[in-house]
This record gives sequence, structure tokens and C-alpha cells, in this order.
Amino acid sequence: MDSLVESGWQVYTMLLSKCAYACICLVRLILVCGVVHRIGLLWPLRACCFRSGSISNIITALEFLLEALVYVWHMNFVDFQLACIGSFIVHETVFFLSGLPYIFLERTGLLSTYKIQTKHNTPEAQGKCIAWLLFYHSCVNFPLMLFSYRVFKFMGMRSSFPLPSWKVVSAQILFFFIIEDFVFYWGHRILHTKWLYKNVHSVHHEYATPFGLTSEYAHPAEILFLGFATFIGPALTGPHLITLWLWLVLRVIETVEAHCGYHFPWSPSNFLPLYGGADFHDYHHRLLYTKSGNYSSTFVYMDWIFGTDKGYRKLKALKET
Repeated sequence: MDSLVESGWQVYTMLLSKCAYACICLVRLILVCGVVHRIGLLWPLRACCFRSGSISNIITALEFLLEALVYVWHMNFVDFQLACIGSFIVHETVFFLSGLPYIFLERTGLLSTYKIQTKHNTPEAQGKCIAWLLFYHSCVNFPLMLFSYRVFKFMGMRSSFPLPSWKVVSAQILFFFIIEDFVFYWGHRILHTKWLYKNVHSVHHEYATPFGLTSEYAHPAEILFLGFATFIGPALTGPHLITLWLWLVLRVIETVEAHCGYHFPWSPSNFLPLYGGADFHDYHHRLLYTKSGNYSSTFVYMDWIFGTDKGYRKLKALKET
């Protein structure tokens, strides 16, 4: 146990040092851009963006800044550090920044009008979730990223120039969502068979009233099993690291929102066709495993095709009438 704690501490120390170094690099980038601005080299960029105001010119400006960032990170990091440690930092940052506010809302009672269930999680239950998440992320997620590096490199993943066009990025992200929805649906439905639910998936369903961070509270076997759905798309296509990070950000935000326990007027499900969201997935957590349905990940068409959302749709129709 002492050796495990010591190795875990070494990993955390390394990650903290890398985070500090990345912050220094970002400051360098800001200073460089400031110098460039002072000597007047950015005036064509400003004129291009703010005189015409076109979307294409704004995209050009963002591409310029992104290329500058990629240049800086290649001066300071190797591909392995970017793909593994960088991806881990991106995931942890987005996950906890998007998930922790829902704990604050639940404890303070703010915006309780939009809370889907009247039940609340105790501070002890929330603390247990966070503690296990830190353990799972350190001992499961991070090693998985380390071991998957060679697979992604073999499939063509790169972090160097040239950067992919926004059309390529959009097409790949769309493909990732489609294949992730398909694989996740069947994997999740299999986890609701009697033996797998009792021995694996029941860990995730300990929280019948989910909050954002419970999205990744699961048995290690489930993390590996359903994590495959998230990474199968990038593994098949070998995207640029920028695309992979964007996919991680979108996927994390989506799954946190689906478990947040709140349905706001600005929730994505109110605007995006076929998007599941918190109301759709909260129904899944409230019912017994044999009758829950709603197995989809992001979009709900798989449940609609195979009729596993009938109970949810009937309940929603009753509420509307």
C-alpha cells in the first residue's frame, strides 16, 4: 500500500509540475502576442476581423491563435507528453469545472425550481463520489491514456502542423458522436442484464439522484468497457490532437450535463433535435434496472428505433397533458 501511495504521489507531482510548466508556456504565448501587438504586426488581423465582422474572418483569427499555441507547445513538449498528460489534464479540468457547480447548486438550493427530482444527495455521498473519482482517474483513466498512446499513433494521430481544417474537424466529431452513440447504447444495454448489473453497473446506479460528477462514477470494468465507446472513433480515424481534445471536451460536457439533475430553459435538449440530456437520463436512474430503458448516450435515436424509451415517452406525454 505504501508503494502504491508513493507511486500515486509521484504521478500527482509530475502532473502538477507539467501544469505549472504549461501555464508558464501560456504566459510566454501571451507575452509574445503582446509584443507582436505592440509592434503593429496584428493590425491586419484586427482589421480583417472587426471591420468586416464575417464568420470566416473570425475563424481565420482563431486559427492564427491556435497555430501560435501549437507552435509554443511543440517548443516545450514531446508528442507523448501532449497526447497522454495533456489529454489527462484537459479531461480533468473540463470534468471538474463543469461538474462541481452542480454540487454547489444542490447544497445551496439555488435554481431548485429546475431540479428534476426533489431528493438531494448528502454532503457525505458527494464527498464519497469525489474521492472515488480521484482514485479511478489516477489508477484507471490515466494508465489507460498511457497505454493507448501507441494505438493512436499507429492509426495516424499527430500534434504537428498542418492543423486540420474546420470541415475535417467537424466531420470527424460528427463521426465520433455517431459511432459512440451506437457502441454505447449496446454496451449500456448489456450492462443492464442481471449479472452485469449486479456485479458491475450497480456501482454507477448507487446514485438514484445523479449530479454532474456521478457521470464517471462507475466500476473500473465499466470505465474500460464504456470508455471503449468514447475512443473507438478517434482510434479508427487517427485525428489531430486538437480534434481529440475537442472531442474530449464535448463528450465530457455532454455526459456531465446528462447527469446534472437539472433541466434548465437553456438545456441543449430544448434546442437540439434527438438530444437526450438530463431529463432523459434522469429517468434512467430513477427506475429499476430491468425497466429503466433510455440507454442512449448523447442522441436518443437508438432508443427510439429499438423501443427502449417507450416508458419515458408515455410519462412525458402524461405530464404534458
